[in-house]
Amino acid sequence: MRSPEYGFTKTLHGIGFDAARTLAIETLKTEGFGIVSEIDVTKTMKDKLDEDFRRYTILGACNPRLAHGALTTDLFVGLLLPCNVIVFEEHPGRKDGCCTISIAKPSALFEIVKSPELSGLAAEVDARLSRVLERLGEPCAEHFANA
Repeated sequence: MRSPEYGFTKTLHGIGFDAARTLAIETLKTEGFGIVSEIDVTKTMKDKLDEDFRRYTILGACNPRLAHGALTTDLFVGLLLPCNVIVFEEHPGRKDGCCTISIAKPSALFEIVKSPELSGLAAEVDARLSRVLERLGEPCAEHFANA
């Protein structure tokens, strides 16, 4: 799986979709992020277009302290919040479980703001989200393998 320049990405083998979604949410909490929104893309595609789509969800993750710092610096930065996290099945229908988790890279998004005051904050958020992805490794995968 390729990793876009504007995101942090990890593919987890041997983990089903529901377990990968739960693992993403729980691991985000370790860096102070909670989920403020969730879009079930699979359901939306079926309901709105009557199209089948792999299991895919978009989570809106927010660290309130960091969001407050960004918004008090620039009210319009809310256009870039919350941090999007996607979880999707790599091979729909296969029993072996393989899911990808990708997190939008704030520093890439904040480049369009061109605010020196926000660059340090974006770097801190990048570091936190990068650590989240590092924690999504094999030890966690084994814990959730039977979920």
